[in-house]
Amino acid sequence: MHATTPSESESDTNRGTRRESWNADRTATDRALLDRDAQVYLKQSVSTPCLTSIAGAEGSYLIGTDGTRYLDFHGNSAHQIGYGHPRLVGAISSQLRTLPFVPRRFTSDISVRFAEALVEHAPTGLERVLLTTGGSDAIEVALKIARAATGRFKTLSFWESFHGAGFGAASVGGEQLFRGGPIGPLLTGTEHVPPIGCYRDAFGPGHRADEPHTEECGRRLAKLIDYTLRVQGDVAALIAEPMRAVPAMAAPGFWAAVRRSCDETGTLLIFDEIPTGLGRTGRFSASEHEGVVPDLLVFGKGLGGGMIPVAAVLARPELDVGADWAFGHYTHEKNPVISRAGLTTLEIIDDEGLVGRASSLGELALERIRAITESFESVGDVRGRGLMIGIELVLDGDARTPDPDLAESVLYHCLRRGLSFKTTMGSVLTLAPPLTISDAELDQALDVLEVSMRAAIDERNRR
Repeated sequence: MHATTPSESESDTNRGTRRESWNADRTATDRALLDRDAQVYLKQSVSTPCLTSIAGAEGSYLIGTDGTRYLDFHGNSAHQIGYGHPRLVGAISSQLRTLPFVPRRFTSDISVRFAEALVEHAPTGLERVLLTTGGSDAIEVALKIARAATGRFKTLSFWESFHGAGFGAASVGGEQLFRGGPIGPLLTGTEHVPPIGCYRDAFGPGHRADEPHTEECGRRLAKLIDYTLRVQGDVAALIAEPMRAVPAMAAPGFWAAVRRSCDETGTLLIFDEIPTGLGRTGRFSASEHEGVVPDLLVFGKGLGGGMIPVAAVLARPELDVGADWAFGHYTHEKNPVISRAGLTTLEIIDDEGLVGRASSLGELALERIRAITESFESVGDVRGRGLMIGIELVLDGDARTPDPDLAESVLYHCLRRGLSFKTTMGSVLTLAPPLTISDAELDQALDVLEVSMRAAIDERNRR
């Protein structure tokens, strides 16, 4: 029997009485467009029914058909350089006029320059590149490379992780919404262990992000991984988000221990940095926080500047094992427009100092959010790195019981005040603004968050 209601997942599912109330307030024009959308698109959780229709996007804002401006702290983690960056618009327009497409079997200067720039930005030793048009496909390519290079097919990954919607990506992912229900069976040999993160540590009492964070926190999970890799003996790859996009960070020393276990068992280490890369965490790659270099690394989402879909697999040279096969035989694998978008995005991140900006603004935002939420008993934890921040809401601070009802209420109060973000795993307010956000816009968003949290809690108390 399939679960009729999947567990909470990487985004809000857009249902419930608050959603009905939200829908009732839409303008006639917006409602008509939403109805047309519902009639023509296949429906799927977390995507439909849509919240509202969007007519424009610029900088840190989405602009609704009704004129409402939403500071976008969601953006599918694809808007590192904001929306409609004029430098990127100009670069893509120019590329479309000169060289819009290159079929397979050919290359171009821009596609080579983009690949070279990716290597320059990646951790040392990742010197080979393959492009795809989406992160899920890039994960599938990485899995194929791992199989071919090791002669093995098994994987080890984490429950509650998300790696994409393709069959391979969903199989190594750990969210019920994407891998359970009617779509099975999935790939065989996809073993899983509990997720990283100290607040909901599966092996201990857990603790908040502002409490002591030591190597001991992750030792039991690291030992379980080591045991699993050794007792299996034939795992091709361990695939993981070095920092979960919930967000949640591993304990100090955890990834170094996992790297040793992988090396000693001949297991490749794949890091999925699709949502956390390109400077979002205050380092270009989240793995830099850990001092660990994976064997394969996947970037995506913001790599196309919030305009063009592009993802990339980076690998060590000795993993270039597919010359006689086709692991990523994509029509647009060296597309010059995609390459121009990616290269220009990297240049903008560098030239505008966005990695450093994410680090400094993130520290300020975390400090202010902790000050705002200090008096709220409903806040169990505040955590994050750079401009990826999570506020976990709970019914009981001691028991850490998730409070998805309050999280949903805060979300809709914020939306009505012009702030958009997503709730993750049901009870975590996940904030991921553009790295280009101004100080004033960040302050405005946090003002809205504070007012909305108070309003949601007062509303509950009045029931």
